[in-house]
Amino acid sequence: MPAIGPRTPTDMPDDRSPVQQWADMTWEEVRELEAHRTVAILPVGAVEAHGPHLPLGTDGIIAEAMARAGARELEAAGWAAVVLPTIWYSAAPFARGFPGTLGVDGDLVTRQILEVADSLRAGGFAALAVANAHLDPAHRGSLRAAVESAAGHGGMPVVAPDLARGRVARRLTEEFRTGACHAGRFEGSIVLAEAPERVRTEIARELAPNPTSLSDAIGEGRTSFEEAGGARAYFGWPADATAEEGRASVAELGRILAEAVLSEVAA
Repeated sequence: MPAIGPRTPTDMPDDRSPVQQWADMTWEEVRELEAHRTVAILPVGAVEAHGPHLPLGTDGIIAEAMARAGARELEAAGWAAVVLPTIWYSAAPFARGFPGTLGVDGDLVTRQILEVADSLRAGGFAALAVANAHLDPAHRGSLRAAVESAAGHGGMPVVAPDLARGRVARRLTEEFRTGACHAGRFEGSIVLAEAPERVRTEIARELAPNPTSLSDAIGEGRTSFEEAGGARAYFGWPADATAEEGRASVAELGRILAEAVLSEVAA
């Protein structure tokens, strides 16, 4: 597959350049797309508790940033990309005990992704890429089911890189790799970079670290943030978040997404 290797200042995607947004286009503009060379990117998030300092829509903010960065990477590799409207509701049982969390059955998410893929397939698009940073095990399972179902039908590929997989996780920040990364430094940094006005910075500065590994807790059979040791729905080092780290993480998320897509469409 064409690799996305180290960038020089002259060939790096411009993170300020506009990205085509499906919801802003007219049907005639969509008709004019060179569909067989266009990847549709679907941001998927969750509406769930992210500590006392980050908004309920944190996962959607991250997914949309990942989608835009991935689109720029794909365009730099010679493909067209368009970002679809975000799916905001997903399986979120780990956060079900916190007010504000709005979870749905994972099968509903799987079906919705597959039906979006069917519509895109009818239009001749090259692939559907899912930009996702919501790592609840039930939600990850719903994405995996969508990918496997699409592959089983032999049609247009559905690509959804799993950030929790070891080889992918190793490309992200030190905090992310510890597994203590829900509403901590990793996610807080991205929200600071993308939507700083939504961060309760005064609260974040006062939060003590919670180094408990959420991924280890999941492996041990815990089924909620409370059981895992997150009484306030955060894990990690939220007070250490920076916009600079957030921008670097978004760029890496975009590369992860683009590389996953290219492994399918450019094979």
